[in-house]
Amino acid sequence: MNQFLIFLACQTARRTCYNEDDEKRPREDENMLRLLMIADDFTGALDTGVQLARHGARTLVVTDAGADLRGIGTDVEVLVMDAETRHLPSLQAHEIVARIVAQGVERNIPYIYKKTDSALRGNIGAELSAALEASGVRQLFFFPALPGMNRQTVDGVHYIDGVPVAQSVFGADPFEPVTESRVTELIAQQSDVPAHSFPPLETAGPLPSQEGILIFDAQTEMQLRTAGQRLLDAGRLKVMAGCAGFAAVLPDLLKLGDGHPPALPLLDKRLLVLCGSVNPITLAQLDAAERAGFTHLRMTAEQKLEPNYWDTEPGRLQLEEWTRIMAAGGHCILDSNGVDGSAATDAYAARHGWSCCDIRTRVSRSLGRVLKKLGEVEGTLLITGGDTLLQCMHQIGVTELQPLGELASGVVLSRFVLDGSPRFVISKSGGFGPPDLLLHLTDFLAAQR
Repeated sequence: MNQFLIFLACQTARRTCYNEDDEKRPREDENMLRLLMIADDFTGALDTGVQLARHGARTLVVTDAGADLRGIGTDVEVLVMDAETRHLPSLQAHEIVARIVAQGVERNIPYIYKKTDSALRGNIGAELSAALEASGVRQLFFFPALPGMNRQTVDGVHYIDGVPVAQSVFGADPFEPVTESRVTELIAQQSDVPAHSFPPLETAGPLPSQEGILIFDAQTEMQLRTAGQRLLDAGRLKVMAGCAGFAAVLPDLLKLGDGHPPALPLLDKRLLVLCGSVNPITLAQLDAAERAGFTHLRMTAEQKLEPNYWDTEPGRLQLEEWTRIMAAGGHCILDSNGVDGSAATDAYAARHGWSCCDIRTRVSRSLGRVLKKLGEVEGTLLITGGDTLLQCMHQIGVTELQPLGELASGVVLSRFVLDGSPRFVISKSGGFGPPDLLLHLTDFLAAQR
């Protein structure tokens, strides 16, 4: 059976509020839903959800931010909502997150987690303040660190591989540059809610009494575990925030799952990479793969900026040619990045008056159309770029995924159903992984046999 392996690197007026002075756990609904997680993009939803799924928690990722939580199946233990707020105006992002959190409160879901990007991209301040306000709690505890990927928070400053985040590659991101490394100041750019920075939370000593968003340093997973246990013991771990780092300690803390991860399927060893990411980390991975023998096909500016191009005769002929190349065997990259970088794309967009945001949207939509028109291809398909992943899933009509496990840190294998048959997707944020990551994946697939 052909399989998809997708690699990414695209209030209500009345509600029941949590009372953090009440030592009793909020009443659980009749079903099993115990944790609601809200992510700002698709890959973030998956790389966080898998932290629960790999411990046996029945986890579902939903891409419809407007979904009614009352319609979620009774067998779901962890629900991850992809709110798709990463690129939205901060006010709109605030409204969406507040609406989802209010639903969670009304449904009496015991724990709510606002997932943030491990490089602090997006509407961090707006979304954390929305979660705090809609939940009714006085304090929201925020753990930005992802120690497993060497993303640490020290003295209130967030670091990527030892470099303050605003000075890292994420500070030069063409779509969402991170302009501030001190987390309290980053939050203040989008929110008037007080934000306070603290050293790692230890096993003893008083808990902070300040109201607002409380940010804690962490350099190790043990520090995250210690802090989580302190807050849980104090009855404070009902509304929280962080990236996949703090999410990874939640199964043990909240007793989620049965400890038995889902079985991984057997995947085709051949890789087809569909790339929609411009992150330098991803580009280095593609270069390493090409040097190792991957066939590298590049899209023209017209092909990636004109989604309807694939309905034209030249588009049809191009797809036929790519299909023949892919059918010849071996590993292949279909890349939206040109040899000249972004020069041709920028020039084409300028002639049509398209903005940077328009470029991102058009590229991801075009790649989604390519996937749909290619149909089922032999081998394992890898797609890079969070927006591209979302568009590809939309094009084939998929809105729900079940994370199964991690093949590497931040590289998530998920299952979905298409036309009644199970298919599989691997996702990864564009800023994750070493240069030889794709080669490690090919080794993993080959070793299955």
